[in-house]
Amino acid sequence: MSGPPFQLSPDPTFYFESRGHQRALAYLQYGIVQGEGFIVVSGEIGTGKTTLVKKLLSALDETRVVAGEVLNTQLNCGELLQAVGMAFGVPLAGQSKAQMLGSLEAHFLGVAASGRRALLVVDEAQNLDNEALEELRMLSNFQLGPQALLQSFLVGQPGLRQKLASPSLEQLRQRIMAACHLEPLAAEETQGYLSSRLSRVGWSGRPRFDDEAVNLIHNRCDGVPRRINRLCTRLLLAACLDGRDDIDADFVARTADELTQEVGTFAMA
Repeated sequence: MSGPPFQLSPDPTFYFESRGHQRALAYLQYGIVQGEGFIVVSGEIGTGKTTLVKKLLSALDETRVVAGEVLNTQLNCGELLQAVGMAFGVPLAGQSKAQMLGSLEAHFLGVAASGRRALLVVDEAQNLDNEALEELRMLSNFQLGPQALLQSFLVGQPGLRQKLASPSLEQLRQRIMAACHLEPLAAEETQGYLSSRLSRVGWSGRPRFDDEAVNLIHNRCDGVPRRINRLCTRLLLAACLDGRDDIDADFVARTADELTQEVGTFAMA
């Protein structure tokens, strides 16, 4: 194999279009076309939210859309504005809140004047407090005539949906164009997920995962892609050390149990 097929870090090269991911990607693409408001994508840890967004961003036409990402969201209101400035290359150090808002608006006006649109992607958005989320709504007020200057994607864990239900965020909710929740892989999708990732690194068919092994991998990992990646990385290593050409259910069970003992947080069905 030319590389690790089950790396934990998000990589759009390994994007697997499950039914849930297909639906979520359609929502994101719809949002891009609309060019305004908020699109919300939620899901449990490890379900592939960040990979999905990276897939979308990698396909954007940079002559039409300028994207900025905020990845660290343990921020207060002022720090969030600074982070938005950094995401778009706008220096805001030492400025008051009013000055920061003015600088950002001027930048987004410049983007619009060049015939492009600004897209802000906020990952781990469940960490933002209500005041910071309200600040994002205020940024969405920037307009050039009827055209919104900034569109935002909020990506986060299920707590994001609960936070957005707060009565104090009613105005933000009214600007949500679409929202979707990423579910884990269905049992019948796990084989396709494994084959897809393995094929991208030139897998020759060995070691082979038998059907019962795939079913157990799915069950032990609850269909969560990141958990599957972690277990399969260990399975490939153990199979190599043992000189195994086949991975069966017993081998999966033993390896998963070993990983559980070592890590202590590995979810078991």
